[in-house]
Amino acid sequence: MAQQISEVIVRYAETDAQGVVHHATYPVWFEEGRSDFLRKIGVPYSDWEQQGYFVVVVDLNTRYLAPAFYEDRLQVVTRLERIKKRLMEFSYQVFNQHQQLLAQGSTRHLIVDADKQPCALNGEFYQQLCSKLEQQQEAGND
Repeated sequence: MAQQISEVIVRYAETDAQGVVHHATYPVWFEEGRSDFLRKIGVPYSDWEQQGYFVVVVDLNTRYLAPAFYEDRLQVVTRLERIKKRLMEFSYQVFNQHQQLLAQGSTRHLIVDADKQPCALNGEFYQQLCSKLEQQQEAGND
């Protein structure tokens, strides 16, 4: 499915005393990758909220393969693996500047309304989202 690449430079505050990135930082990078993904396809989270939709994490998995260090230049590869009117699933890979895979993970998200109740995207918004995903995928295949 569709994918986007986001750039991250490891900040000092994300590391421990030895300059190694703390494990809790990776989900933050996943979130930035996801937000960047939606911005780049033209449907940022702010558009979702204007429509009355909120995207909440219901499942998070991370596998750590190698450490990242202070000032490393990272790429977060974010892929939308599945989308339905009530659910989205993303996968992530974090690479350092040497193209070494440092971590991989996934998140599953439930769509909720302003009252935090599960809901389905309306047909028009869902079609807009699917259309933008198709356009992005076609542009990537050229």
